[in-house]
Amino acid sequence: MKRNLKIAFLMDPFEELDLNGDTTFALALEAQCRKHDISFFKPDDLFFKSGQVFANICKIELSSLNKNHDYKYHDKVISPLIHYDVILMRQDPPFNMSYITATHILEKISSSVLIVNNPYEVRNAPEKIFVTNFSHLMPKTLISRNPKIIRDFRDEYKDIIIKPLYGNGGQGVFHVLPKDENFHSILEMFFTKNSEPLMIQEYLSDVRNGDKRIILVNGMVVGAINRIPKKGESRSNMHVGGKPEKTTLTSRDKYICNEISQSLKDKGLYFVGIDIIGNYITEINVTSPTGIREIKAHNSIAIEEIFWDFIEKKLSL
Repeated sequence: MKRNLKIAFLMDPFEELDLNGDTTFALALEAQCRKHDISFFKPDDLFFKSGQVFANICKIELSSLNKNHDYKYHDKVISPLIHYDVILMRQDPPFNMSYITATHILEKISSSVLIVNNPYEVRNAPEKIFVTNFSHLMPKTLISRNPKIIRDFRDEYKDIIIKPLYGNGGQGVFHVLPKDENFHSILEMFFTKNSEPLMIQEYLSDVRNGDKRIILVNGMVVGAINRIPKKGESRSNMHVGGKPEKTTLTSRDKYICNEISQSLKDKGLYFVGIDIIGNYITEINVTSPTGIREIKAHNSIAIEEIFWDFIEKKLSL
């Protein structure tokens, strides 16, 4: 007989989420349907004291009928997180010092509690940097803060994309045309805002045909969705109006997934979303990958079920 798991979600508050499309809500709801105990805590609720890791945590109850999604918080209690079977890190980026601190704290219990994804590896795998481990699969890419080096890259590739190294959801992404007079202003804006390098990539015209999100569970492809940018927009993220549509994997997509699969498994990155434009991978999302609701709507694949099947098997339930 299967036992009930104690599952804690480190995530943003439900009231800040779009429950119609949120991946974390779907994962939590499926866990509840399996009679597991689910709880919630925010990054600010996590703390370390006298050698132990605690959270000011509360149980949650979720409901979903047609398109009416709801949640209920119970009273918060301070609890040692080592008492939980699974912790899901589903806090959205930005990948900042708050996030990094959370990975350090959770790492202290990672030998006793299954944390998805592995906090040590998450800390070392911000989406736009981890993908550079597979540069042979990427478009031409530069990571730099040096204006001359960035300008030389633009002179070489003409049509480029400029984006923050630790951004998410398509925020701060600029398509800069060869003669765009805003080029230097864009750099000045970024440099004034923070001290981080930028990621600059050769523009891929294939983005007009969509940016494919592929979900992998334990290194295995479990579903995909294509995201079409709206007219007049170079970004295909659904946060900025990208339209999801049904898709299939090409031989190149499968090759890319096979190339990265073993690395994901070895690192304990069990729930991952990758982005492919044309023949190139552009990001490997390990912090809080999204897209499973759209995949289910268009392809009838219940990734939340596949995910918990894997977790239960891993814990030998």
